[in-house]
This record gives sequence, structure tokens and C-alpha cells, in this order.
Amino acid sequence: MKQRSSLFVGLCLLSVVCYAAIFSGRDLSTRSYMDEASLQAGSALRLAVSALSGHLSRYEPLPELIADHDHIKQLMSDPHNQLLRDRANIYLKEINSLLESSDIYVMGMNGETIAASNYDGPTSFVGENFSYRPYFQGAASGRQARFYALGTTSLKRGYYFASPIRVDNRILGVIVFKVDIDSIEASWKDGEYKIVVSDPEGIVFMTGSPEWLYSGLLPLTTERLKRTQASRRYAEAVLKPLPMAEHQLGDHRLTTIESGQTTREYLTLSHYMQDADWTVTVLMDTSSVHAQARTMLAAVVLFIGLSGLVVAILLQRRARAMERMRMQADAHNELEHRVEERTADLARVNRRIEEEIGERRLTEQKLRQTQADLIQAGKLAGLGQMSAALSHELNQPLAAAKTYVDSAAMLIARDRKDDARDNLARISALIDRMASISRHLRNFARKPDEKIGSLSLASAMADTMEIVSARLKVADATLHVDLGDPSTSVRAGSVRLQQVLVNIITNAADAVEGLDDRRIHVLAVRDDNKVILTIRDHGPGVPPSIAERIFDPFFSTKGVGRGLGLGLSISYNIIRDFGGSISVANAQDGGAEFRVVLDAAPAVSEAAE
Repeated sequence: MKQRSSLFVGLCLLSVVCYAAIFSGRDLSTRSYMDEASLQAGSALRLAVSALSGHLSRYEPLPELIADHDHIKQLMSDPHNQLLRDRANIYLKEINSLLESSDIYVMGMNGETIAASNYDGPTSFVGENFSYRPYFQGAASGRQARFYALGTTSLKRGYYFASPIRVDNRILGVIVFKVDIDSIEASWKDGEYKIVVSDPEGIVFMTGSPEWLYSGLLPLTTERLKRTQASRRYAEAVLKPLPMAEHQLGDHRLTTIESGQTTREYLTLSHYMQDADWTVTVLMDTSSVHAQARTMLAAVVLFIGLSGLVVAILLQRRARAMERMRMQADAHNELEHRVEERTADLARVNRRIEEEIGERRLTEQKLRQTQADLIQAGKLAGLGQMSAALSHELNQPLAAAKTYVDSAAMLIARDRKDDARDNLARISALIDRMASISRHLRNFARKPDEKIGSLSLASAMADTMEIVSARLKVADATLHVDLGDPSTSVRAGSVRLQQVLVNIITNAADAVEGLDDRRIHVLAVRDDNKVILTIRDHGPGVPPSIAERIFDPFFSTKGVGRGLGLGLSISYNIIRDFGGSISVANAQDGGAEFRVVLDAAPAVSEAAE
């Protein structure tokens, strides 16, 4: 009787301990798994923000470049000229196809569209008035403007970049560049996380869950609806509130959303994109978190129950020896079962780790592809900046060739065949000159492969001179080149080394333009198994405050529209891929001095690509 009483008391105490452990353990385990889930959701949020920022930054400088084209300026000077309108329409359609954008169109100062890339389509913008759009109002006042909206004519969502069209320092119109971002939204569908992007009024306009589109994350007050209607951001789309409620669990924000007859809870993380004025939100379903917490809690309860079983065995040890043996056997079997379960759990965890490793490798490949795209974007941006000078470089031979043709016709008419042949030879030389410039630009613009080999430094410098000569003429700069031994070769790739030289020399031309001393020096010196290439100008030099940041991506000291801030960052990565180094310092007698160190290579007859 006494033993039974002691056993009863022990079981009561054990029940109290179990009850306390269940409630305290449930809260602790839930918070722990929430912390882990928050880290995973944070990584997904950063990737989504980076993808959106990268996609938009590719197109941001393009409206201003297109606005500076002669076809556009001529049209704005005479907007009622049908010939100029037709020429501008064709040009915009070609550029839109080349850049794979959604639409490009030009408006007068009254907001009426006078030329568009879709001029010949069923939803042509020509004749439409978009003066109510904020991007038109911002660009018409002289600013670079951005805006996201659902097209009122095409009914297609897109992000708009707008730029003023200036002719003789007067704003005569606005050019708009519309970018389609449906491809990014499509990648979010059926993913592990739900990603939504909302505007300043809290309305969802991008999401991998179509049923949430045009829903309000914030209360749809009269003021918010009035502001949205004024800009016609979503045309005639029906706006509706999203049935949701929020609460906190420690430092974590949890959101409950009703969908049909079901209600789901999500761990919510948000990031505000200041440039686009968007809020990107990642929602992670917490059902797996609660399941893990319940599993852990069941394991704790099971352990406590096992401990109680051991206590019961100890209390009855003297009275029931045989019972003790049986209970010990049961306990042993239970432990073996737990070991098997734990082994299975570890196997599942290992498989999950292998899947995550595969995902990380795929992400690394995408990052490398993004880096390659940035390198190509930097080259194309550089060519865009030099386009006016290169156009002048080609127009001169064309004008001279025209003069020689007219003169040759007169000489043939006068039976002066020898003089006519001399004119034809001069025309042939001019054509060869233009073909050489075109060939070098084409080689410079194409994407190189990854092969690195022995490259003649003199050959690379000669090809570079073909590309930068026009920019040097515009800046009225003089380039002094001293490569020492003509047979000097380095370990590099031809096109990418040209890109580095073009970036640095054109930066030097920008630095000395308008100064008294416009000399630029290029010097190569062999030092054992290294080749040291120095490019030095006589400009204002590099301020100490930016010297450490000059090779950072998107860092630029130039004005808006004069570069993406990628040139030196791309050059730094190219030289590092070659196994070399690049640095910048101020020369003792003034000016910036770039120092490129590359591995020397055996002389070859043909440069590596």
C-alpha cells in the first residue's frame, strides 16, 4: 500500500513537470525555428530585391541617350512634319526591338504622343495623351522620372523611365521608355516563398500569387483611392482589400491571410526600395515551422515519459524483479526505435543539405552570368558615349569620298583618266579606313569567350587606338605611347584588354578636356616575368576621399547620363581574371596615374581572344 502511494505521488509530480515542460518548450522551440526561418526568408528577400534593382538599372540611362538622337531632336523641332514622324517611328521600333523593351514613345509638351515604337500596332500610342501621368509631369519639368503602372491603352503592366528632350537648352518634349517586368514575376510562381511588391499606397502590383494582384496591404481609404485614380496607375482594374491580420511573435512579424475557406499564417519580411518607391515583401508559410516545433515538443514529452518509466521501475525494483526485467526490455526497444527514427531524420537532413548546395551553385552561376552582362553593358555604354564622335569620324571620309566621286566624274568627262584613277584610289583608301573603324567597333562590342593566352601588347594598343581616336579628337588630347620592345607580350584576352585600355584612356580624355595640358602618356616596362603598363594624364587627379572607392560598381564622379559607373569596376575584375592587378595614384607633378601589372608571356604572331 505504501509503495502504491509513493508511486501515485511520483506520477503526480511527473505530470506537473510534463505540463510545465510542454508549455515552456512549445514557446521556446517555436521561437527557435522562427529565427531559422527568418534567416532563410531574409536571403530570399535580398535575392528578389537584387533581381529587381539589376533589371531596372539596365534601362535607366537609355531614355536620355535616345532623346539625344538626331531623329528625335529634329522631330521635336518640327513636330507636324510627317516625314520626320515616320522616320522617328521606324527608329523607335528598331531600338525597341534591339533592347527588348516593352514600348518607347515621344510626347509633346501638351502630353500628346507624336511618335511611338508601336505606331503600326493595334494598340498604337500615337495620338494618345498621357499628361496625367506623373512620369510625364516630372520629365516635362526637366527631371529624370520613374513610374510603375498598368497601361491604359495596352493594359500591360510596366515600369516607365521618362527623360526630357532638350533642343538648344530648351525642353520641347518628353521621351518614355517602358520596361516589361513580367519575366521576374513569372519566376516567383510556385516557389517556396510568396513574394509581393506594393506601391506607396500599399497596393500589390507584382506577385507570384495572381489572386492577390491589385489587393491592398493597407486600408483602401478615400485619400489613397483618390491619389491612385488621379494618376490612373491601374487603369480600370478593380482594387480590393486583402483579408489579412498581423501580430508579433517576439521580433517576428506574422501575417494571417484568408484564401477561400482556408486561413494561412506567414512569416513576413519587407524591404523598401527607395529609388523605385516600392516595398518588396517575402511571406513564408509557418506551417512547417509549427510542425517542427510540435515534433520537438513530442520528443521532449517522450523523453520525460521515458524518464518517468525509469522512475517507476526503480520504485518497484525490490518488489517485482521480473517486472523490472520486462520494463527494461521495453525501454531498450523504445530506445532502438528512437535511434532508427533519428537516423532517418539525419538522412533527410543530409538530403536537404545536398539540395541547398545545388541551389547555391546555381545561384553562383547566375551571379557569374550577371557579372558577364555587366561587363557587356559597360562596353555598350562606353560605345554609346563615343557615338557622336565616331559618327563625326565616319562622316569625314564619307564627305571626302563624295567630293572625290564628283571630281572623278568631271575628270573622266575631260578625258583626264590618270587623274580620275588617282581619285578612285583615294576613295578606296577612305573606304578601307571606314571598314577598319567599323571592324574594330564590332570586335570591341561583341562578347569575348573565356580563353586567355599570349597577346601582343603592341597589337592590342593599335586596336585600342582605332576605337579611342575619335574621343581623343573631340577632347583635343594628345596620346604619347611608348611600349618599349615591340615584341612584348602579356597573358590576357584581346577584346577584354582592349576594354580596359579604352575605359582608362577615355577617362583620361574626360579628365584633360578643356585644360591647357591635354597630354596622355602610355608606357610599358618589362620587369622580370611581369609587364607594368602605366596610363597617366595631366588632369586634376584623384581626390583622396574617393581613391578607395574608385573601383566600386556604379561609383562615378561624372554627371548624370555620362556613364553607368561600371567602367573601372569592370576593368578591375578583368585584370584580376588575367591574374594581374590594377591601382591608381596621383602623379607627383599632377594628374592621375593608373598602373596595370600583367604576367609576361612568350611572343606570338596572333593574339588570344
